[in-house]
Amino acid sequence: MKGGKGSKAMGRLETAVTTGNVWLYVLSLCAREGKVYAYGLREEIEKKWGWKPSMIMSYLILYKMEKDGLIGSEFEERRKYYTATQRGKEELKK
Repeated sequence: MKGGKGSKAMGRLETAVTTGNVWLYVLSLCAREGKVYAYGLREEIEKKWGWKPSMIMSYLILYKMEKDGLIGSEFEERRKYYTATQRGKEELKK
């Protein structure tokens, strides 16, 4: 490792592992809490892992998970809340 930086391969691995864990954590949080608000999601991730993802990353994860049918959403007043779908709950059991 030159200049204190890791290799590109280790960087890719770290990104893949982190992203995969965040997705799994988001799905399990939606299942456990019943409903999750995107802004609150960032706070939960920060509490769990000590870093706060950008808003765009949070919304991207939620969007892709909803598109894949793992979570669903509904508005309550002006806020959009996300919940685990039956398919999402079944995926968590695997």
